[in-house]
Amino acid sequence: MNLQQLRSVREAVRQGFNLTVVADVLHTSQPGVSRQIRELEEEIGIELFVRAGKRLTGLTPPGEMVLPMIERLLQEAHNIRCAGQEFASQGQGTLTIAATHSQARYALPGAVRDFSERYPGVALRLKQGSPQQVAELLLCGEADIGVATEALASYPDLVALPCYQWTHAVIVPPGHALDRDAQQGLPLTLERLAGFPIVTYEPGYTGRSHIDEAFKRRELAFDVVLSAMDADVIKTYVELGMGVGIIAAIACDEERDQRLKVLDARHLFATNMTRLAVRRGSFLRGFVYDFIQAFAPPLTRVQVDKAMAAQEGDHLDL
Repeated sequence: MNLQQLRSVREAVRQGFNLTVVADVLHTSQPGVSRQIRELEEEIGIELFVRAGKRLTGLTPPGEMVLPMIERLLQEAHNIRCAGQEFASQGQGTLTIAATHSQARYALPGAVRDFSERYPGVALRLKQGSPQQVAELLLCGEADIGVATEALASYPDLVALPCYQWTHAVIVPPGHALDRDAQQGLPLTLERLAGFPIVTYEPGYTGRSHIDEAFKRRELAFDVVLSAMDADVIKTYVELGMGVGIIAAIACDEERDQRLKVLDARHLFATNMTRLAVRRGSFLRGFVYDFIQAFAPPLTRVQVDKAMAAQEGDHLDL
């Protein structure tokens, strides 16, 4: 039994049993992947995959039982490499951060700048995606840290740590009816907001679920004429007059957004929590702990280790 055999099995599952893709991912040939899988099956005495001719179509019941063990073995092999790097090349390496656009654009820059100044020997890689993609990058080992508002806490194989809370804001062009309401001291209400076309986030992004829930609770229909993944796009179309924007308050910049008026909407929508996640059971190098604390100061090494050691379903209170 060797690591290449285990990787072949894991990637076969990850890539939907397409051995051509598996071969590309592992930088080998398709016959080589098939051979690695067959040799492992012969060694342990069971078939891991259901086959239709030469094609793999799924996992056998024994395969479903063995797969989590393979995942743990490969995770520990990765941990051993990380531990070796921690002692052999302190202050050097690569840190890969997966984040949604809003977090990458508005929340991470300060921590990235401070970290880069402290660790010039560490190469930073930033990958952007949906909350689900962020989680998947962590789970498959392609990211060390994930930052997102939604989804991360719902994966049992991730340790999701609370970082900070934020609220939504409404943005409109100067002179808009809602801007005039604010100038007259009239409160912003969901009923008033529902009377205008809405430009906001795609479902699953940046607290969109809390926006939908607020209107649903009041039994109000609202018309989303355009949805996007990031606040900058939303701002652009609000400036064009397509509708009223609902964005994360952290994405509002008074200096940059001079062609927009920002209206406080914290009383309309539930507060959101941004979380930072790491894969459960992973070995974290010293500079990973330092980046986490640079991004969220309450998350000390002691707090992170406490969360990593906790059982699934336990919550970290800061």
